[in-house]
Amino acid sequence: MDFKMHEFSHAVVAKVSCGTNHKMNDLRCQYDSYIRLLKELNLEIIEVDVASSSSDVVVLEDLAVVCHGIALLLKPKPGSPEEATKAIKNVLQNNLDQTIIQISDPDAKLLGSDVLFTGREFFVGICDTSNEAGASAVAEAFPEFPCTPIKVSKGYDHIKKYITVAGHDILCVGASKEAQEMLKRMEREATFCYQTLTVPEDEAANCLFVNETLIHRAIEEIPNSFK
Repeated sequence: MDFKMHEFSHAVVAKVSCGTNHKMNDLRCQYDSYIRLLKELNLEIIEVDVASSSSDVVVLEDLAVVCHGIALLLKPKPGSPEEATKAIKNVLQNNLDQTIIQISDPDAKLLGSDVLFTGREFFVGICDTSNEAGASAVAEAFPEFPCTPIKVSKGYDHIKKYITVAGHDILCVGASKEAQEMLKRMEREATFCYQTLTVPEDEAANCLFVNETLIHRAIEEIPNSFK
């Protein structure tokens, strides 16, 4: 199968059931809107039923990095239910026919939120949840792509909270000092060159570029970035 950057055929999502409280009902409404949008982008939806009251499970990106028919299973953060890891492995292996690779280094730490793939290369944010050994695991799993560890300042969150892909060779980056410093580190170490789109709120930089469409937060969440 030919590899085309940022073109996707499937989306694996954690199923959200209707809850008994306002928070869970709001989450379900957001989930339904998200699913409708993904279907409009011609994605086949695979729902993973992981019974949990935690909203963290809805985002499965921390459990695997998938590219070129390879699925690197990651080490979930403490407290994550084992059912989620088993379910995502089953879907990737049996439904999507991905080759499964598991991290063998016991010292490696790696979460999907710390892994940014531009379509040409990987960047791994080095922080409390991912380390150099984790970045090495990404490099070994996907040797055809450059992989660069990027230091995240202590006390700050995952790299994709500040920088994501907004188009072909375009990075969306927040305007905060930390986001801009992280971008400079990436530009110094990057194998390829990228254009940048700077947005006032760091939250606005956390977007998805899927099948020629940019998926971003609602105007109520990032009002300044809509101006």
